[in-house]
Amino acid sequence: MKLLVTGGAGFIGSAFVRMAVGDRGFHVVNLDNLTYAGNLENLAPIAGRECYRFVHGDICDAALVASVLADAQPDAIVHFAAESHVDRSILSPEPVVRTNLLGTFTLLDAARRHGIGRYVHVSTDEVYGSLAPPLEATEEFPLNASSPYSASKAGADLLARSYFVTYKLPVLITRASNNYGPYQFPEKLIPLMIANALSDQPLPVYGDGMQVRDWLYVDDHCRGILAVLEKGRDGEIYNIGGNRSLPNLEVVRQVLSLTGKPESLIHYVKDRPGHDRRYALSSARLTRETGWEPAMDFEAGLARTIDWYRANAAWVARVCSGEYRNYYERNYGNRSVTL
Repeated sequence: MKLLVTGGAGFIGSAFVRMAVGDRGFHVVNLDNLTYAGNLENLAPIAGRECYRFVHGDICDAALVASVLADAQPDAIVHFAAESHVDRSILSPEPVVRTNLLGTFTLLDAARRHGIGRYVHVSTDEVYGSLAPPLEATEEFPLNASSPYSASKAGADLLARSYFVTYKLPVLITRASNNYGPYQFPEKLIPLMIANALSDQPLPVYGDGMQVRDWLYVDDHCRGILAVLEKGRDGEIYNIGGNRSLPNLEVVRQVLSLTGKPESLIHYVKDRPGHDRRYALSSARLTRETGWEPAMDFEAGLARTIDWYRANAAWVARVCSGEYRNYYERNYGNRSVTL
């Protein structure tokens, strides 16, 4: 299978590309603009493969997207590219609206014009908003976004759905719960807590820390996306959850326990605006139709993730210092990565 993957240098996108190329032998063109969280070091294990190619570019650039599709002739598009950090969307909403809405429109329209055979739009459980227990969102739940980020993703979901209904573009939408695992940019909860614990720095916890999230190991998420790509029904939405809901404070305490650090490192900070209290979703449709289930137990996955961050302290240091951005120039600065 030949794939165009957008945002394949980000945390989840790079895990998917490594799996698609390294495990499945797919041919992948990775289109990524290398914004703050895009890190080509995440793809070093498959960078030399003949079936993998990187293109540096913006999904909002219609001419570039059309050129990539004409050249690559992919069987399918898997669309990860997004500005995905809620705090950044609160501080500066414009980039998330531009990339998540305009970028999705540009890609959808190009896919329609090029007759792409399958289009997987990767979204988030945040579009459902905060749910009171014991509710779990099914795919039919109303969208109730709270932040500029989740609102932009909800809008992109609706736009993707409209291209299926109006133009019969074979769109499939996935909505996943909170991901964790190796290579995650250290500003999200788990990698930030791990990095701070390992360096004996305070672990900042919003509010009372009792916000509940469902945790999904990144490789399980990628397997779920592959299941949707290969077995999903056109026009359908599929939730992908980890079946492991925990308050943030409990996750932080587990990180401290596994790293052998004291709970005195916990530092409570003022809650962020519009902070959703609880996310929860049901993956029953995906399991019923494809047989997918999460394989990684949270405690085992968290321990594996901590071990990875311990073993890759240099990667963390490069990301925290911003030096990781130089990887592009070192590896691609003197040779073409265009079409």
